[in-house]
Amino acid sequence: MKKYLQITLILGAFGLLVIFRQLRGSETPVIGKQNQNSFGVGQTQTQTQTTTPTGSPQNQNQPQTSAMAYKDGTYTGSVEDAFYGNVQVQVIVSGGKISDVNFLQYPNDNQTSQFVNSQAMPLLKQEALQAQSSQVDIVSGASATSQAFQASLTNALNQAKI
Repeated sequence: MKKYLQITLILGAFGLLVIFRQLRGSETPVIGKQNQNSFGVGQTQTQTQTTTPTGSPQNQNQPQTSAMAYKDGTYTGSVEDAFYGNVQVQVIVSGGKISDVNFLQYPNDNQTSQFVNSQAMPLLKQEALQAQSSQVDIVSGASATSQAFQASLTNALNQAKI
């Protein structure tokens, strides 16, 4: 009987922990990208094709690559609220293109934020460098950080427009 009581207490504590984490919204992120309009954890962005009036296929839901050239320099984006803390980025433009993106501020006051952002920040940076714009996919499990990253990056890139 004592063994059953111990098991029941352990399962009850585990259940309370799960409920507490759900209420706090601190899911462990799935490494990968998620479409901004989808709500499933770890879903990757899909491409759909439509046809233009000329009949040629055109991909939707792809990150838009910007043909825009930027002024060389270092530009600091606005401070954006990411619910668990602020996000602020700095963009370095060289040769008219984004050459680096640095995080000046990001949520890191607790272990969960540190873990989530240690996975999300490299993905967001990589996406921005590939897209050469702020049109990046949201990282699953770090949607607030991703949206704040996009806003701060947009602000910085607006300063760099020619």
